[in-house]
Amino acid sequence: MADIQGSYDDLFTAVPRALAELLDGGDVGGSVAVFVDGEPVVDVWGGFADAGRTVPWQRDTVVGVYSVTKTMTALCALILADRGELDLDAPVARYWPEFAALGKEKVLVRHLLSHTAGLPDWDGPVEELYDWASATARLAASAPQWEPGTAAGYHSLTQGFLVGEVVWRVSGRSVGEFFAEEVAGPLGADFHLGLGAEHDGRLALTVPPPGRDEDYTASAPGNEAAPGTALRVRDGNSVAWRRAQIPAAGGFGNARSVALVQSVMACGGTVGGVRLLSAAGCARAWEEQFSGDDLRLGMPVRWGLGYGLFGSTFGWGGWGGSLVMIEPEARMVVAYVTNQMREPAGDNRGLEIVISAYDGLTGLRG
Repeated sequence: MADIQGSYDDLFTAVPRALAELLDGGDVGGSVAVFVDGEPVVDVWGGFADAGRTVPWQRDTVVGVYSVTKTMTALCALILADRGELDLDAPVARYWPEFAALGKEKVLVRHLLSHTAGLPDWDGPVEELYDWASATARLAASAPQWEPGTAAGYHSLTQGFLVGEVVWRVSGRSVGEFFAEEVAGPLGADFHLGLGAEHDGRLALTVPPPGRDEDYTASAPGNEAAPGTALRVRDGNSVAWRRAQIPAAGGFGNARSVALVQSVMACGGTVGGVRLLSAAGCARAWEEQFSGDDLRLGMPVRWGLGYGLFGSTFGWGGWGGSLVMIEPEARMVVAYVTNQMREPAGDNRGLEIVISAYDGLTGLRG
């Protein structure tokens, strides 16, 4: 069985076992964390940080988590809303006047967070993602594809720029700066919206699915031909990608940092004595904004404010398999990050990890 490092409560032995089984099944590397009441009950890692399997995954290895990043960007907006600085029911154009062009004057801030704004597709070149001013100007000059609020279509790359620009207009700071100063810094969380050169030595690059190369592109399980510019693994592994702020998909961290940050949402806004928002501000995240078929994902989805809703839990996953799931009733967060991609259809690794964590929770609460 694969060698698993780290620590875990004896009630949660199913979690490291599940990670070991994934590594034994061919995955390169990854880490898992389970936090209850803001404290780690599982913090484990294993495998390798490189495709050649020569560099062991370490405690401080970080990896790109792609769309798990959306939960971090949403948290920034929810903090501003909780402080009364951002009105989620206000038109986006109140904060970003140029955005009102071409019929977007009725797009509300909550539409950005719930994928109902009508701007799901990135139609520019990949290189433009690395230039904030160009990317946001392109979106401001775009027409919505449907009446805002009436339908949902997963804004896989665009959501981060849309929410991030609002954060910048309200706070005077980029979303990466806001996150670092208001979230990661106070919590001591090793998560980054964009990665500085000083961290390159501990980065695990993304490994394409077996039989694929770095030209492998992102697609949803039910929608292989989604419109817009295709993102390749080689793009996500590029220096330009990690130096940029791409707040829908350009976050880097490990399972520990993901679980620590999102424990804020599981624990009523306060973790480790650090209060980031009120209990009511947390509860906003799982207020249903849309329920039905998502036009881009090609499957039924329930959207809250920046999070997908799944029964009594909420959270989201990223391209390649990383995932965070928040269970507010149990004050639990489960995070799984990996450098090993699999084909989206049939990739249940994150779900397997979550189920293994519930085994431990049953014993803890019993």
